[in-house]
Amino acid sequence: MRGFHYLVVCALVLAWSSAMAIDEPRFAVVSAHDDFEVRRYEPYVVAETVVVAAAEEAGNQGFRILAEYIFGANKGSRKIEMTAPVAQTSTRIAMTAPVAQSARPDGYVVQFAMPREWSLETLPEPIDSRVVLRTMPGRTLAVIGYSGTWSQSRYLEHLGKLQDALARAGLSSRGEPIWARYDPPWKPWFLRRNEIWLELE
Repeated sequence: MRGFHYLVVCALVLAWSSAMAIDEPRFAVVSAHDDFEVRRYEPYVVAETVVVAAAEEAGNQGFRILAEYIFGANKGSRKIEMTAPVAQTSTRIAMTAPVAQSARPDGYVVQFAMPREWSLETLPEPIDSRVVLRTMPGRTLAVIGYSGTWSQSRYLEHLGKLQDALARAGLSSRGEPIWARYDPPWKPWFLRRNEIWLELE
């Protein structure tokens, strides 16, 4: 099984390298600030999974689960193009009861945005019950971008910068921060495009 996962990830990396960033969730820039910008995102559909693991490992585990779905582990064996970004956020939502609170603070939701030509009605049903399809609502996000590694220390550093910048601008956020990664693992760390999103009140 490990070999299969390795092949899937390799295939995904190759596909991502040829189609990367062709399709991203649509947004309009509402305002630009020195350290961040405010964007209004249109609704979009995601495939997501919940992983209980440390932050850095959760992304890898979720990536593999979702990669299998878009490469044919679905009813009809349909293949779906890779888009950007891969989003990750912590959660207290239980996998078996999406509206109920759970005491698992170490869980993470990992999401792939689906290409715009797909909808909830047309996307193939996942074979793996850990994969859930849903529509993300339209929302206004404060976004800070940075390059570099995917380490937790880099993430926390830029999350702190974004939170401080919002406080200076008199803006309030709600919910958990979202970590958005736009590049495949092989891309040199200094060229990677990373973002942190916070939903505004």
